[in-house]
Amino acid sequence: MDLGLRDKVAIVTGGSVGIGLAVAEAFAAEGARVILAARGEERVVAEAERIAATYGVMTHGVAADVATWEGCNAVIEAAQNGFGGADILINNAGTGSNETIAEASDDKWQYYWDLHVMAAVRLARGIVPQMKRRGGGAVIHNASICAVQPLWYEPIYNTTKAALMMFSKTLANEVVGDNIRVNTINPGLILTPDWVKTAKQIAGEDGYEKHLQGVADEAGGMKRFGTPEELANFFVFLCSDRASYSTGSTYFVDGGWLRTV
Repeated sequence: MDLGLRDKVAIVTGGSVGIGLAVAEAFAAEGARVILAARGEERVVAEAERIAATYGVMTHGVAADVATWEGCNAVIEAAQNGFGGADILINNAGTGSNETIAEASDDKWQYYWDLHVMAAVRLARGIVPQMKRRGGGAVIHNASICAVQPLWYEPIYNTTKAALMMFSKTLANEVVGDNIRVNTINPGLILTPDWVKTAKQIAGEDGYEKHLQGVADEAGGMKRFGTPEELANFFVFLCSDRASYSTGSTYFVDGGWLRTV
């Protein structure tokens, strides 16, 4: 199936590892040109070069912390100067939190607000005008099932991901007349390196797989973790011509974990 993505320019934040890297590779496999943004310069450049060599597409690795205005501006400038603008923006950069409301500092709340919400706001201000000049585009916000079904140990993550979901809907309404589609994906359990690292810290090398299976069993549904590649396929589809009538929506890719209709 031709998804119509060849030579499109796709930005993926948090693109050097886990879900972001899988999404970047999925776009490259469709012939899209990819800008990977991540904080670690050595890793993001190396992954961009590897993807270019593997799929024969133009790529660019940008060292940028999108929790800051400077980092967002670096991504915006990389798209404009290197590719003449972007057609696709994947706001993926983010991480879990671990705190109680009573104990979390203002600084921690502010950091996650900047990472999960203001990065999307700032990148929209810079990338949407590029999309308009290019005739349209697609924006995907990677939020979380926790935006609507919160986990007890990360109230900041739950709250900022819920805000990101609302921002996505609001942006979709604002740019619908410009041939720009904006959607949210709320993943469930996706087996990223962070999950494996945490499981090994809790259960050790010999017990981490059993620990992860216990997490999946408790979640219910398919009772397994999804792979980053499974999730990436959905990102790519939503940005393609095959999803041309979809905007302003939130999609759950969670293996049946969501407990409401």
